Amino acid sequence: MKLLGIGSRIEHPEFGKGVVTNLTDKHYWVTFIDKGLETIEIDAEFEVVESCRDEVDTISLFEMESSLVQILRKWNGIGEVVSIGDKWKGGKMILEPGDAGLQSKEVPIDTFFHKIVMVRDRLRVMEQKINASGLSDAEKVDLQQYITRIYGSLTTFNVLFKIKEHHFSGQKGG
Repeated sequence: MKLLGIGSRIEHPEFGKGVVTNLTDKHYWVTFIDKGLETIEIDAEFEVVESCRDEVDTISLFEMESSLVQILRKWNGIGEVVSIGDKWKGGKMILEPGDAGLQSKEVPIDTFFHKIVMVRDRLRVMEQKINASGLSDAEKVDLQQYITRIYGSLTTFNVLFKIKEHHFSGQKGG
């Protein structure tokens, strides 16, 4: 049995996807995306997704945490950190129905903003999957045009973003 090195990626039937962050002669310390840090037996059942050499390099805790955060973001499809505009922090969005007999709804604007950013991140993942797919170039272009139109429909929410480079941008012109 070959030992996995620090940084190896595995998928465990109970804990899910994780990264080996330390090892002993009998155990792997694995940080799992959904379950956090767990210790598993070296001979436990799991699938090796990516194996790293069994050399133990000395790295700082900061370097390890930074690498782990990058890996977890990659696996979760989480994009860059996007900040809400300062003037909106702690604010609320009030939705008032046209029917006076119905109750209005208040939503923390930070929660709403997070949902908008998640839509954007998922659209980006969809774009990547389309580009990597076996579709014809014409089919890819057709689907990309729909995504561009979706971005255009979401430009209304650009007012919430702190940094202009994070804004939605859609198709220019007619």
